[in-house]
Amino acid sequence: MEYVLNMETKKLELTSTREEYRALSADIQREIKSAFLFSRKIGGWVSRSMYPNTHRAEQAAKNAGAIDGGRIGERLSFSEQMEQKAERAERRADRMEYRAEKAEKRAEELQKPIHDMHGDIAFFTQPNINSSAGRAFTRRRERMLSSYEQGWEEFKKSEYYQERAEVARQTAKTAKKPDRAFCQRRIEDAQKDIRAYERSITEYESYLSAIEKGETPRNKYGWEMKVTAESCERNISRWLDLMEQAMEKEIYYREIQEEQGGVQFSRENIKPGYIVELEKSWYGPVEVLSVGPKNFSYKASAGFSLKASYAEIKRVLKAEEKKADPQPFNVGEEFTEEFRKPVYSEDGRYQKSEYEKHLLRVVKATEKSVTLEDTSTGKTFSRKPKICESWDGSMVAYLNLTDDYTSTYIEKPVQQAAA
Repeated sequence: MEYVLNMETKKLELTSTREEYRALSADIQREIKSAFLFSRKIGGWVSRSMYPNTHRAEQAAKNAGAIDGGRIGERLSFSEQMEQKAERAERRADRMEYRAEKAEKRAEELQKPIHDMHGDIAFFTQPNINSSAGRAFTRRRERMLSSYEQGWEEFKKSEYYQERAEVARQTAKTAKKPDRAFCQRRIEDAQKDIRAYERSITEYESYLSAIEKGETPRNKYGWEMKVTAESCERNISRWLDLMEQAMEKEIYYREIQEEQGGVQFSRENIKPGYIVELEKSWYGPVEVLSVGPKNFSYKASAGFSLKASYAEIKRVLKAEEKKADPQPFNVGEEFTEEFRKPVYSEDGRYQKSEYEKHLLRVVKATEKSVTLEDTSTGKTFSRKPKICESWDGSMVAYLNLTDDYTSTYIEKPVQQAAA
C-alpha cells in the first residue's frame, strides 16, 4: 500500500490491491472509509479533506501500513484553482438542472392518467363493486392514484435539484467575479493566515537554532518543547508553502478588487451620522453610528445596529457628521451598587449567593472612559460607557461594572449633543 499527495487536487491518494485491503482489520477498514472516499477514476482511495488538513487521512493510511510516496503533480496557482472551482460548479449546475428536468418530466408522466380523467366525475365517485370487473376497475384507479402521489414526490425532487443548481450557479459566479466586500473579507483572512504562519516559522526557527547549539528548545512561556531538527524543518517547509499560497490568495483578490474600483471609503471620509447605501442590504439607506480601522457600525431601518466593511459602501447619500453624545459621568460622583458574591462549601461546591453593597466614586472621566474607585477596597478600574437608545426613545449611558454574566451596571441619562 502507498499514499501520495496530489498537489493538483490537494488530496491524499491511497492505492492498494483488493487482497491488501481485505487483509486489514475491521477497525482499520472503518478508519479508511471515514477518512477516504473510493474513486473509480484512480482505482484507489481519495481523502475527504484537502491539504493542509489531511493529517487524519495521513494517519489512517499509516495505521493501515501504507508507505509515504511523496508528492505528485504540480500545485495550481490560486487563480487556476478558482477557475477550476468555477468550472466544476458550472458542470454541477448543469447536472442538477438535467436531473430537475428529468424528474419534472417523470412527474408529469406519472400524473398524466389522472389528469386525463379530469371532468369524469363518475370515475372518481364510482363505488367499489365486488365483482371481477368492479375489482379490476378499483385496482386500476388505485394504481393511477398511487402514480399521482408518486408524481408529487418527483416534483419535490425536481425542486430540490433546481435549488442545488442555483447554489452551484452562485458558487461559479462568486468564483469568477466576487464583489468588493467578498474580496475584502478574503484579503483579511489571507493576511491573518500570513501573520500566523510568520509567527510559527519564527518560533520553530528559534527551536531549530537552539537544537543546533545543543540547547533545550523552549517556547515563550519557558516550557520545554519536545521537537527534533527534522520535525522543525518539516513544519517550517510546510508553513512556507502555505504562506506562499496565502500571498497568492491575497494578490488574486486585490487584483479583482482593483478592477472593480478598489475600496473608496475608510474612516477618513466616513463619519458618524452619514447616510450611506450598501452594496447588498435589505434595509435601504443606513445611518453610520461609529467608525473603526476596518469596519463601521450602522443603524438599520429595523432599529438594531450591525457592522459592515467599508468595501460594502456603494455611495454616500448624506454627508452630515453627527457629534457624539457626551458621556454624562463626572469626577466626584458616587454610586452605591450591589455586587453578587458566590458562597462555596469546603469541597468547592456552589451553595448560594450573597450581595454586598459597595460605594463607587468617579475619580477620572474622559470623553471615552471613566475610572471608578471602590471605596471599600481602594481598587480602581476603568470602563467605557455604552451610549444607546432606551425603551422610551431617550439616550442612556450604561457603565458595566462586572466582567461576568451578572451584569451589574450604572445607568444615567445622556444630554444630546448638538449636530
